Amino acid sequence: MGTKWRNRWKLALLAILFTFGLSGVLTFIANGTDYLQPDYFKTPNFLGLQDEFVSYLKEFELNETTKEEAKKSIMVTKDEIEEHRNRYGNLTDQIINIKGQYDPKIEEAKAAEDQVSADTYRTVRDKKIADITKNFQDEDYVKQKVIKEKEKKIDDYFAERESSRPQFLQLKSAFKYYIKNNETDKVYTNLNISDTDSPKDYMNNKNMLSITHYSADAFSNQTIMIDGQELLPKVTGTFDGWVGVSKSAPLESRVMQDYHSYKTKQMFLLVYTVTSVLAFLLSIFLGKSSKVIPLTIEKWRPYYNKLPIDSRAVLLGISGIGTILFLFVITNQVLNLNDYPYQFLPDILTGIVFGSLFMSLALLQGKLLIDELKDWSNVKKEWERGLVSKGRHKMKGSMNNAKESLQEAFLNQSFGTQLLISLAAVFIISFVLALFSTAANIPILMFYFLLLLFIGIPLFLLMVKKAGYFNTIIQKTNELAAGRIGPDLPVSGKSVLSILAGNINELKQGVKKSQTEFAKSERLKTELITNVSHDLRTPLTSIITYTELLKADDIPTEDREAYLEIIDRKSKRLKVLIDDLFEVSKMASGNMELTKEKINLVELLNQALAEHDSPSNLQFRLTVPDEPVYSLVDGQKLWRVFDNLIQNIYNYSLENSRVYINLKTVENEAIITFKNVSKYELSENVDELFERFKRGDKSRHTNGSGLGLAIAQSIVDFHGGVMAIEADGDLFKVTIILKKEAK
Repeated sequence: MGTKWRNRWKLALLAILFTFGLSGVLTFIANGTDYLQPDYFKTPNFLGLQDEFVSYLKEFELNETTKEEAKKSIMVTKDEIEEHRNRYGNLTDQIINIKGQYDPKIEEAKAAEDQVSADTYRTVRDKKIADITKNFQDEDYVKQKVIKEKEKKIDDYFAERESSRPQFLQLKSAFKYYIKNNETDKVYTNLNISDTDSPKDYMNNKNMLSITHYSADAFSNQTIMIDGQELLPKVTGTFDGWVGVSKSAPLESRVMQDYHSYKTKQMFLLVYTVTSVLAFLLSIFLGKSSKVIPLTIEKWRPYYNKLPIDSRAVLLGISGIGTILFLFVITNQVLNLNDYPYQFLPDILTGIVFGSLFMSLALLQGKLLIDELKDWSNVKKEWERGLVSKGRHKMKGSMNNAKESLQEAFLNQSFGTQLLISLAAVFIISFVLALFSTAANIPILMFYFLLLLFIGIPLFLLMVKKAGYFNTIIQKTNELAAGRIGPDLPVSGKSVLSILAGNINELKQGVKKSQTEFAKSERLKTELITNVSHDLRTPLTSIITYTELLKADDIPTEDREAYLEIIDRKSKRLKVLIDDLFEVSKMASGNMELTKEKINLVELLNQALAEHDSPSNLQFRLTVPDEPVYSLVDGQKLWRVFDNLIQNIYNYSLENSRVYINLKTVENEAIITFKNVSKYELSENVDELFERFKRGDKSRHTNGSGLGLAIAQSIVDFHGGVMAIEADGDLFKVTIILKKEAK
């Protein structure tokens, strides 16, 4: 454990020495040019201060024009008068503009019955119109207004100049100057010398830290402009002289503070650079002789190699950037330690610690990555499983999706073209506006490109995808309108287009179902016509045939009676068919009327069975409650339901089989079931038996009309009940559910 911690401390010390050494080299490179100059008074910083002082000197000393003198020297030209008159247009335009400003306000005040405000607005309007009109009539009137404008600018100039006087006086405490007007022999100086003394006796290297000679070109014919106008007289004459810094300048002056700070930082930079170079060399020496670094590299190699190779490169880049950033923190702050040690020392220490950490990570990763790159075949394999390779495949898939989206977007070329042109126009206009608004402001322009890259382009691709989806919906809708069903539209998410696609899929299913129902309806219609024709033609043919036979004169009496019996039976059969057909038609049209009353279903069922109490080989098993079961129904119509079902049982039940009829109550419902074994094979689709003229006997040899179940179901439906049929092999079951009434 002790060896482990010692190795860690050695590694940390090496990293700190290396980072400290590198920071010194970078600090010297970044700041050396500013502090290599041995004479502070030749540095750009001092020369800038001196130029600032000379500029103040021209304004406060050499230009002796007072504010009052400047105002007296004001001149007004005819061009200036015309400019003032037509500054806001000609007379007509200006009057129209004034009326446009005040007439609506006057009307609003009148509407609000505020006569005082209306009169005030009117007075102001008329006063301004009179003023504008006089501008175009009286030249002296305009001239006075121009003079007032110039006087205002002169006042503003002198006020602003006075605000700069403290800076001038502060610099004046350090700088000494001797300036002479060669034409008037007037001297401007802050040297304490008499008129007979020579300035050279004072302005020399013995008394001055810095001396600069200014020739006539520096001061002569100086013009001071105010808002682009020459409102102050020129400084006449030719000047020359000296400006310098005295050795006796106050230490608290700005110049002397900068001077001493420069000397201190210069020395500090030299010491820091030498110390850091020694630390840098020491770190390299210790690093080569120590075994800590190889042991650390081998320790981390298995974990590091598990990462994709491009991820390793990214981590190396992050570590390098972090190192550079913290080194720059040190470089930028280290020279401020002399002036503000407590303020900047924490930042520098933080920079060294974290810079050392990032530096260690960068060197460690660099060594591991270089070792990995030596085996080029392995690098190729590692690259294939890297994030870039995966991202490339994903990007390729995204590009294919984008291509498909573009193709779908141009299914409707007019819409796709309009979308593309609109988006291109938006991008071009926004880019041009960004160029004009930023001019040379590169950061804002880069910000625009970042927005375009991460927001604009994804939004464009999303809109193209949505447009393609929309065009696909239109295409499928057109196919649906043309009668082609096709596959369903893809539905994902909860967007408006997804909801629309889902609705279209439902409509398509509805159309498909309607087509199926239509085909079924056409089939049933054909079967209905065939069955009706067959069922009506059979008894009618018998009636016609036996009627023709009766026309013969030599028919025996026994045959005549037999023929009449057949005609009578077939006529009654034909009447039953026609009555049933009429009954079904009336029910289908909704014209059936019910006369409801409280009926005992047990008694009604017994009566229906009694009507069919004729010799039969069927065995009926009736199960009903001992107590009456009441329901609000039309007794005659419901008896017809029971009668039809019992008649079906007689017609279609297997001989010598049992029939089960059951009546029971469940909560508020009465349930009646009829079960029998069919003599004919039943279709799997038993619901077809509800269709008109459908029979279990497909050969149609029985006496049924094929309308019994259809009539029964219609009657039950009119009562608000439920009638259902089931078939389990040859077992046929009918269930009727009616609402039960209280006793």
